[in-house]
This record gives sequence, structure tokens and C-alpha cells, in this order.
Amino acid sequence: MKHVIAAILLGCLAMPAAAIAPDASMRPLARGQEPSPVLLRPKLRPEVKAVLAAEAALPHRPKLRPMSEQEKAMGDGAQIMLASAAVGLPQSLHPVTRPKGLAEKVMGQRRQAKRALVKGSVCGDPAIQGDVVGAVPGRIRGCGVQNAVKVRSVSGVALSQSSVMDCGTAKALKTWIDKGVKPALGNRGGGVKSLRVAAHYACRTRNNKKGAKISEHGKGRAIDISGIKLKNEEVIRVLKGWRSGKNGPALKRMHKAACGPFGTVLGPNADRYHQDHFHFDTARYRSGSYCR
Repeated sequence: MKHVIAAILLGCLAMPAAAIAPDASMRPLARGQEPSPVLLRPKLRPEVKAVLAAEAALPHRPKLRPMSEQEKAMGDGAQIMLASAAVGLPQSLHPVTRPKGLAEKVMGQRRQAKRALVKGSVCGDPAIQGDVVGAVPGRIRGCGVQNAVKVRSVSGVALSQSSVMDCGTAKALKTWIDKGVKPALGNRGGGVKSLRVAAHYACRTRNNKKGAKISEHGKGRAIDISGIKLKNEEVIRVLKGWRSGKNGPALKRMHKAACGPFGTVLGPNADRYHQDHFHFDTARYRSGSYCR
């Protein structure tokens, strides 16, 4: 027993003075004095303190609405949302769930918009409007298209004639219209209305030369553009515009923008066969796009 008492005394001596200082709740009570209850409150997080401090600093403290059962279960997060709403601070900790009816209405509108865009589209892109053709057999060896589509318009720009091609060519045409044609002309004449198509799918040799290789037109991978029509009915022709001061810069910018989306880009500077149109095809070369 003596050893136990000695150990306790030694432990008390080793403790710091602050640790053994009598707390107010440990002091002896005076006669007739009731013990005061000790309230243990959780320590508020810094972000809760900041919001509550901002709310307390207002000249007229707004009255917070009663908390719902769901908000009570959320704890500090709900307290921050209520106080933030009262003082005009952004709420970001817990997003408020949308009413079920509103969510269903929004989703319904999105489905309708999606159906409207998808209707009439090909190649899995709502911006490419046309019809699915399928396999197109060639009358001579090397011609034909495996999965052909007939395109009517691209990115809101109509084609002067529905053009047969594969989806790779249709998507390259879309890139060229979006990043080449439209930026080059801007709002001139009200914007771009349509493209004049000089040629699309045709089972033939290059430049119609006897014994030459099969043209990319014969594989559904090429399209020729001879002009651009604006919404005010003005027509910018490659033949007359390429070397003109008015339309030349815009046409040259379009020609340059096609180099990349297409593998082959030919214009009036290429040869005598392309004086009146741009030839675009999606043939690929090891050295990159061929542009002249």
C-alpha cells in the first residue's frame, strides 16, 4: 500500500502545474450551493465562424428560416447555407436538390431538343444533315463506297446538290466550313448560305485521263467546290475571285484552312484542271497533307 501511495505522489509531482490546477467545476461548493451544469459544445469549423461573423456584422440581422429535418441532419453544412443565404454569400458546400417535377421538365426539354437535332442527321453528327445510302458498288475496279451518305447541308450551310461521300469526308467538310469558310467571310452578305458543288462521287480516273489511277471521287472521299453563295444571294466564284482584290484574300484563307482536315487540297495555283474550283479529298500521305 505504501508503494502505491508513493507512486501516486511521484506522478502528481511530475505533472505540470497547469494540468493539476483546480478547475472551477472542481472547487468545493458552499453550503446550499447547487452544482452548475457543464455544457459541452462542439467546436465550429472556421468556415462556419466566418459566415456567422458576416451575418452578425449586418446592421439589421436577418431572420433565418426554420431548418428542415433534412437540413438538421446535414449539420454544419445546413447552418452555413442558411446563414449564407441571409447575408448574400455564395452557397457551395451542399447543393440544394431540385424539385422532382422541375428536373423531369428540364430532362424532357433536353430530350426533345436532342431528337430535333438528330432527326435527319448522318455520321452521328447533328450538324451533318442528309441520308444514309450504304454500300455503293463501282462499275470499274477500285471504285465504290463502303458506307456512303448523301449530304444535304453541313453546319447550317446547304450544298447546291446532295453529295455522296463517306463519313470521313463529311466530317472534314464540316471542319472546313466551321474553321475556314465561316471565319473567312464573317457576316459579309448576312453570312454563308450555301456551297456550289462542282463534283462529288463519280466512278472515274484522275482528271478523267484514260489509264490513270482511280480518282478519290471514285472512292467517295472527295468533293469539289466552285463557289460560295451568301445569304444576300451574292456568289463568290473561285474562277473569278481567286485573283481579285475583293474576294482573293478570303478564298486563299479558305484554301489554307482546308489543308489539314483534308489530305489533298488543290486550287487555281495547282494546275490547269483546278482553275475554277477547289478539290478536297481525304487521302492521307506519309509526309502529311498535300496542298497546292
